[in-house]
Order: sequence, then C-alpha cells, then structure tokens
Amino acid sequence: MLKKISVQDLRLGMYIQSFAGSWLDHPFWRSRFLLEDPADIQKVRASAVREVWIDVSKGADVADATPAVAQVESVEQMEEALREDRSVQRSLAACSTEDELRRAAAICYSAGGAITAMFCDARMGKAINKEVARQVAEDIADSVTRNGHALISLARLKTADDYTYMHSVAVCALMVALAYRLGLSDHEARAAGFAGLLHDLGKMDVPLEVLNKPGRLTEEEFESIRRHPVSGHERLVAAGVMHEQALDVCLHHHEKLDGTGYPHRLRGNEISLMARMGAVCDVYDAITSNRPYKAGWDPAESLARMAQWTNSHLDPRVFQAFVRSLGIYPIGSLVLLSNGKLAVVVEQSKKSMLKPMVKTVFSVNSYERVVPELIDLSKPNCPHRIVKREDPAKWQISGLDELWAGSLVS
Repeated sequence: MLKKISVQDLRLGMYIQSFAGSWLDHPFWRSRFLLEDPADIQKVRASAVREVWIDVSKGADVADATPAVAQVESVEQMEEALREDRSVQRSLAACSTEDELRRAAAICYSAGGAITAMFCDARMGKAINKEVARQVAEDIADSVTRNGHALISLARLKTADDYTYMHSVAVCALMVALAYRLGLSDHEARAAGFAGLLHDLGKMDVPLEVLNKPGRLTEEEFESIRRHPVSGHERLVAAGVMHEQALDVCLHHHEKLDGTGYPHRLRGNEISLMARMGAVCDVYDAITSNRPYKAGWDPAESLARMAQWTNSHLDPRVFQAFVRSLGIYPIGSLVLLSNGKLAVVVEQSKKSMLKPMVKTVFSVNSYERVVPELIDLSKPNCPHRIVKREDPAKWQISGLDELWAGSLVS
C-alpha cells in the first residue's frame, strides 16, 4: 500500500517511495530509501517538498491518529497521481523565454550534476540509476512545455569541458520540443525526452582521449566510437531500462537514411521515427556546441548546413519540424537588419518565424557598437526586416550571448 503524507508526519522506519514534487526540490540523488537517519528527516522537512509517498509494505505506517492525504494500491497509480500534479503545475506556469530562463538555468545546473554523477558511475562499471534519469527528463520536459526555447538555448552554451554530460541534457530538451512539433502526444514527447537523455550512455566506454582528440582519428579509434551505440544499449538493458524508445534511440541515432550509418547500416524506413528524431537532435547540438577541438557553429548557420544533409543522412520531414520547433533564426543567432545594424535573436515570435524579437548590437555603416535596442520585427508597420544571417566569427563581437541570456552566461 502506498500513501501520500505530509513531510511533518515522517518518522524513522518509513520507506520513502517517491517525493511528491520535482527532484530539484529535495537534496537527495535517490528517491526511494528507508528513513534510518534523523538528519534525513530534517533535510526533507527543510526542502521545498511538502508531501511524500511512503510504501507501508516496506516500512512503518503513519500513526493511527494522522490520516493519510491519499493512498493507492500500486506504483502505477502513484505515478499517475504525480503526472496529474505536474500537469496542473505546467498549465499554471506557461511563460515567456525571459521568465523561464532563470528556472531553466537551475535545471541545467542540477541536471548536469546528476548526469555527471550517473555517467561517472557508468565509467566505473556501476549500473545507472534509471529513477534519477527519469526524474531529470521529467523536469527538462516540464521546462520545455512551459517555454520551448529557454532551456534549449541555455544548454547550447555548455563549455567544452562539460560537453559530454550537458549534451545529454540538450538532446533531451530538443527531443521534447521536436516531438510536440511533430504532433506527438505528451506521453510520447516525454518518452522522446527520456530517450534523448540516455542516447549517448555508451560514450562512457570510449576513452576520453579519443572523445576529445583534436586531430583525425585512427581507424581503431573510430571503431571505438562506432561501438558506443551498442555499448550504451547493453548498459541500459543491464540497468533494467526496458523503455522501448530509449533502447531504440540509443542503438540507432547514428543510422543514416542512405544506409551508411552505424551500427546496423539501416536504411530508409528501417529506421524508426524516434531514432530519426534522435539523429537530428544529436547532430544539431554537436555542431552548435564548443568542443575541445573546435568552436561551435552559429545556430542559424547550423540549420543551413543540416538542410544540405537531408535525404542522405537526416529525414527531411523530421528536419522541417525541427526547424519549426527552434525557429528559422534560433535564439542567439546573429542577423543583419535592413537598417544596417547587426542584431541578436532574443525571442521567437508566435506570428512569424521570419520576424523574431531581436536586440541590436553593432552598426555595419559606422563600424561600431551601438546601444542595444529591442525590436519586435513582427509588430505591424515595423520598418525593419532581416536581410540575412551573419557569421559571428566574421565580426568578432564579444558578449553576444549576454544580450539574450544576461547574467546567466557563465
């Protein structure tokens, strides 16, 4: 029997099955454990969590005089109740990119720590904690549901040193946004996010010197890279992850439509929709991120290059939906306006993908920086328009990311 009780009713000997809230709200990496230390009770009560689910078949029950807030017969019913709670929270929390950025930064920080710990355990031969992974994926999905651009944009700003771990966070968010754009259900979108979070687990079996090598890989080194989908799949199975989409995306996100991918050289319709989604999201985050051996490409430039890889590598229908999920000019893109000023995209417009909100930064006429001006290109009678995208490397303008992310840029 599972019961949801107030944290004030916790006592030693109870078995916590789950926290009735976000994993960000409590200080524990695990969510299922027997309360044996009084300090743990104090930690729970001091956290933002107000209720927990306990399993009375594995530990102590609530006192007879204290009524349970709720009780169910199975874990499945408990998880359904938690999903309903999250659904209510999300419906109340829909917000702008600016409002979501700070929450997204907290999620990126905590998720990065959780994934780092999980992947380090994997490197040491330990099984991953699938419950932690599921909770991380849920909170990332919640952020994307509130706003489809904030966390995705922040995750792109990962450093070269934390790329391996933050790449998983970014792909998780990109998969959720893409799933919604493809018209998939909320359940399918969250399954896609979970799959994206775990897609590169096999990289933990590739030596770091190979992952970060700046020069050309030897055939032996490249073969170790090609083995990572199979290795990741094996690790997920060993950890008891029987999640069909996660297993599929992990194993097949490097397959290509023309059959030249790996590990199974699948072709065309042999590759599932989820795996095709994984391929697009994986490629985009890889080419837009700073790596130890190269700087990331501009978001808009990356989409332009990826368009050339459709049909042979990437599914064109999935890619088109991906572009719609990000915008033709994703947040952070540098563009040239018709008034002769360079501007950074800071917000997408609901009216037109061609008319985002931008912030000016530089005049190409006077060749000097300008006081930033916020311009909503979608407003009626706005005299300005985007002429073309620009390569930031060409202009060497510092502080572009601060124009949209502010103090959140580290």
